[in-house]
Amino acid sequence: MDINTFIAGLPKAELHLHLEGSFEPEQMFAIAQRNKVAIPYRSVEEVTAAYAFSNLQDFLDIYYAGAQVLLDEQDFYDLTLAYLVRVAADCVAHVEVFFDPQTHTDRGVAFDTVMKGITAALDEGARRFGITSKLILCFLRHLPESEALKTFAQAEPWLPRIAGVGLDSSEKGHPPSKFVRVYDAARATGLKLVAHAGEEGPAPYVWEALDLLQVDRIDHGNNALQDPKLVERLAAEKMTLTVCPLSNLKLCVVKDLKRHPLRTMLQHGLRATVNSDDPAYFGGYVNDNFRAVTAALDLTKDELVTLARNSFLGSFLSDAEKAAHLVKIDAYAAKSIGTPAR
Repeated sequence: MDINTFIAGLPKAELHLHLEGSFEPEQMFAIAQRNKVAIPYRSVEEVTAAYAFSNLQDFLDIYYAGAQVLLDEQDFYDLTLAYLVRVAADCVAHVEVFFDPQTHTDRGVAFDTVMKGITAALDEGARRFGITSKLILCFLRHLPESEALKTFAQAEPWLPRIAGVGLDSSEKGHPPSKFVRVYDAARATGLKLVAHAGEEGPAPYVWEALDLLQVDRIDHGNNALQDPKLVERLAAEKMTLTVCPLSNLKLCVVKDLKRHPLRTMLQHGLRATVNSDDPAYFGGYVNDNFRAVTAALDLTKDELVTLARNSFLGSFLSDAEKAAHLVKIDAYAAKSIGTPAR
């Protein structure tokens, strides 16, 4: 079995996906027309051309502009279901997806509207494809913590459908320490905690996420490799890193995938995973990321199995649910490459 066929059939979870970042140009254009929202593009081709940028802020500018067309429950349903249809084809069995409510509530869309659309689609994805899911509410770190606290208060009626909170948007100049109070509030309700750290920001931001926010998982984490003591800690604590190769390339976090730190992370015993981040903007969904980084780093099938296992080990599923998925991965590996069951 060739490596790409192996990737295609490998069971996996996706732990780092922004729903608003899965907004394909065709869908953005169609919803803009449906809602009669003016956008500065005359065709799908012009939207596609606009999806060209060289850094995180350029991306965020068009990301937030595109979200302006999302107004109704149906829009959020369509956006979420389109993502689930796509990843079902990639043998993804479980997703833990981010959404940015402040992007929508700040322009007058009700929090309930966002949640009703997203959760209805997640439920449909479970019925249609058997994909299980967890929903993670992200705070926009370029806004004040007071705004994050307001958003968390709005989320209270929906907490049974929210698994955790996260932290995204512009990292530079907005350290995790800015959000200690809202993370304390989320922790008090029993929610899981994640945060983007070490993508644009330095290794000390990863330390802050661990020590001040007390996160359960680090999103990205590339720059943790700058600090050997931090690497030792991450390995010892089995802290999951949700790595996004094509995103790193597109946003110039790495200049060449052949220099991507993923293999180094595995060699250091870090629980690295492969994810797509914002696939509509960064050139590929989860299997595209697996294929690209495998080709660049010449990853072995055994390393790919480790990455797939990590995606479930790092998930917020129960231990029993994780174990069931690991059995399927090990069975697939044993059949495909002769790797003995673990």
